[in-house]
Amino acid sequence: MAGGIVSPATLLDLITDIVEIPLNAGIFKKDCADLTRRVCLLTHLLEEIRDSTPIDSAASSSSENDWWSDLVAGLQAAKRLLSTARFQARDSSDGAAKRISFQFQCVTWKLEKALRNLPYDLYDISDEVGEQVELARSQLRRAMQRYGSLNSNKFSSALSEPMERDGFSNIKIKVEEKLESVSETLHFAEEEEKQDSPPLRRSSSISLAYYLSKDADTDRLDKMVNKNTDESKKSDKLTIPVDFLCPVSLELMKDPVIVATGQTYERAYIQRWIDCGNLTCPKTQQKLENFTLTPNYVLRSLISRWCTEHNIEQPAGYINGRTKNSGDMSVIRALVQRLSSRSTEDRRNAVSDIRSLSKRSTDNRILIAEAGAIPVLVNLLTSEDVATQENAITCVLNLSIYENNKELIMFAGAVTSIVQVLRAGTMEARENAAATLFSLSLADENKIIIGGSGAIPALVDLLENGTPRGKKDAATALFNLCIYHGNKGRAVRAGIVTALVKMLSDSTRHRMVDEALTILSVLANNQDAKSAIVKANTLPALIGILQTDQTRNRENAAAILLSLCKRDTEKLVSIGRLGAVVPLMDLSKNGTERGKRKAISLLELLRKACQ
Repeated sequence: MAGGIVSPATLLDLITDIVEIPLNAGIFKKDCADLTRRVCLLTHLLEEIRDSTPIDSAASSSSENDWWSDLVAGLQAAKRLLSTARFQARDSSDGAAKRISFQFQCVTWKLEKALRNLPYDLYDISDEVGEQVELARSQLRRAMQRYGSLNSNKFSSALSEPMERDGFSNIKIKVEEKLESVSETLHFAEEEEKQDSPPLRRSSSISLAYYLSKDADTDRLDKMVNKNTDESKKSDKLTIPVDFLCPVSLELMKDPVIVATGQTYERAYIQRWIDCGNLTCPKTQQKLENFTLTPNYVLRSLISRWCTEHNIEQPAGYINGRTKNSGDMSVIRALVQRLSSRSTEDRRNAVSDIRSLSKRSTDNRILIAEAGAIPVLVNLLTSEDVATQENAITCVLNLSIYENNKELIMFAGAVTSIVQVLRAGTMEARENAAATLFSLSLADENKIIIGGSGAIPALVDLLENGTPRGKKDAATALFNLCIYHGNKGRAVRAGIVTALVKMLSDSTRHRMVDEALTILSVLANNQDAKSAIVKANTLPALIGILQTDQTRNRENAAAILLSLCKRDTEKLVSIGRLGAVVPLMDLSKNGTERGKRKAISLLELLRKACQ
């Protein structure tokens, strides 16, 4: 078995030990419970691996050992951590709490990394278990977002350190100091500024992530730490008004928000408090009736003025206490009221203005949602006026860029209306409907809802018959939806394989071979998809790409061929006759790590088939 040391049975016993560890009753109670639950999701995976024989242990030894070693290390570290964290009292020092929190960060990163590199093609893993693995991985990814980014080169050693009651005392002080100096800026100083259409990617006003990337050197990190330290010293020389300090972080607030009890906090810190499962106001301990966070523009303006007077640098993107291009709340409320006007022209003009505002800034997206626009905009998606419908779907797309609005849009029952626009709207409206579905499907739980709404056949139709931009929007949405195993069968039944195979042979300047191969590589572990791909006579096209195309496409072609040909001697002989051996040998030497792994596995299968 992988690693040759720790067997699946041993790891199953380890998971049993983890489950039997008494739950923490202190400050890390939720962290312990969440980690235990995520580890439990791996039980069925290990049972199937225990009962499965790897396709080829020789060809896959390197890749198998890598992911298996990560999984073993992650589970062993999880047991040590859970055994230690349960002794963490509520009155523990901040330093000890930070150390335990960092260890949760390390374990989460290690387990997610293991599942990310899980070689599905080596085992008989069922779709049901695959869904459980994807669920566990998505939960680990969300936890990583709350804990923050982790540099694998600098911090992975923390996993192997022996843990003691006071945390992990053997971790180098220098690393810990650098992490604490930079992490808060990295995790909280980012402000999303996204545009009208995909790709929807998170950006930052300052490239802090680079300082913790795998390529960062110590000098750059030191510069970042020193910069933060200098700014902190500058602030310390002044007496900051107590009302300007966040009650949670005790730091000068940059984005103050009001919670249901009327108390004001820094948005990032109160959001983290809520995300950790706390239901009360940190300051008053009163139960929060709702989790709405209302921007405190008055306080933000006062803080901005105070910073200007004392020559303190303000957060990037803010002028006079509010974001550039931010709309006035009274104006936005008036526009939202006009959305319900009896006049078609009035509604058309109002939704056009809201589209313009929603494109400009995150603040506007927050204000528009708080003004109650989302349910009204969803109703306008079925408008018979073409311009109104086009602007309404674009508004919903822009609003969905802000993470908290995704839930409001889903709660308003928007998916059915979005699918209707996708089926019967103008081409521009259909393109933006596809982009909206992609944006909403970034939340894993929404993939299931969207997949069951009839969206996939409409997206496949746009993939076949849309404009170049529409095809790309459809491909992006379909790829994201097909990550969820339950949607793969729906996509196959909707005819996605036929559409993708046509794209492989497209010779126009708008060819989308890259997108087609990426989606096929996701679908290829589904039995119905395999049958459809083979039936479409795709093997010659894949061999052609393997021989001549760019590295990324050759890698995906090899991955698809491996999924199609394992346990099928006839197909292996067929791709051998089509000329797969030479390009596979080249890929095994000159490809990416994934490409090399796929090529080596295929070559070994071909060798056995010839024997």
